Amino acid sequence: MTQVSMATLISGAISGKLVSFPTDTVPALAVLPHKSELVFEAKRRPQDKPLILMGASPKSLWPYVEGTSAQRSIWEQMAQKYWPGALTLVLPASDKVPTVMNPSDPTTIGVRVPASKVAIAILSKTGPLATTSANYSGEPPLQTMAAVEVQFPEVLTLQPAELEAIKPDKIGVPSTVAKWTSSGWEILRAGGIQLDDSGF
Repeated sequence: MTQVSMATLISGAISGKLVSFPTDTVPALAVLPHKSELVFEAKRRPQDKPLILMGASPKSLWPYVEGTSAQRSIWEQMAQKYWPGALTLVLPASDKVPTVMNPSDPTTIGVRVPASKVAIAILSKTGPLATTSANYSGEPPLQTMAAVEVQFPEVLTLQPAELEAIKPDKIGVPSTVAKWTSSGWEILRAGGIQLDDSGF
């Protein structure tokens, strides 16, 4: 039985198990950062596709990135404007990020705070988790927790009664991905948030 209570899902995640929960975009597969290989294995995901570090607040994510004070100020402005929300920022990784999260380029890490009550409730207890969409690599992201339960029966998900009580936020398209470069922001993937000119 892998449909569990919120408390059991949180304790399972803290102990290193794969979990899945709704977000403001599509359902996430999530695990402790140093256990990221479990996500790659479950998704049959190529090593050159990094995972995203999802946290309950910007403050919880900043230790995982490194930059000058001027750069951090720019990143924090973006976070203040778009987080919580469907924007992933790809930033220079600090030595706190396990290589297994991004095996092909461990110098960068994607970070995001989701606009989802249930995701933030979980992440506030577990700390930042390595996440990605719940689906086999190369296939469309699954849109419902019921579909996740069918495709990934070994992954801990919330009981239907818990989901009904929480009333998960509407889900849809994946997050927009913006990477910090020497010349500013580069859009790697268009998604749930459209950046205006002031974001660059």
